Amino acid sequence: MATRQRKQSKLKPLALPLGCLLVLAYFSYHAVEGHYGLEALETLEARKVELNKELDELLAKRAKLERRVALLRPDSLDRDMLDERARQALNLVHPTDIVIYDAADGS
Repeated sequence: MATRQRKQSKLKPLALPLGCLLVLAYFSYHAVEGHYGLEALETLEARKVELNKELDELLAKRAKLERRVALLRPDSLDRDMLDERARQALNLVHPTDIVIYDAADGS
């Protein structure tokens, strides 16, 4: 009785390594370009720097406002600050004041 033997395919031994290579290429691509990849990380780092700058500016502005509020507290009332705020709120000036109009102000 004769047995049939098939010729060994040249592609069959390459199937597993080729499949592994394709899976590796897929995950490598998404590690760089994906939603959570390296490029997204760089974008997030740049955004973090921008937000930290904005935070520093806001903290400085808040500290400035807190200093001005402290000058208006009853226990440490600053007469100059009180005078400035009253004139600004009432839109009045002293007769001896010199008024300088600012063109950028729109007034």
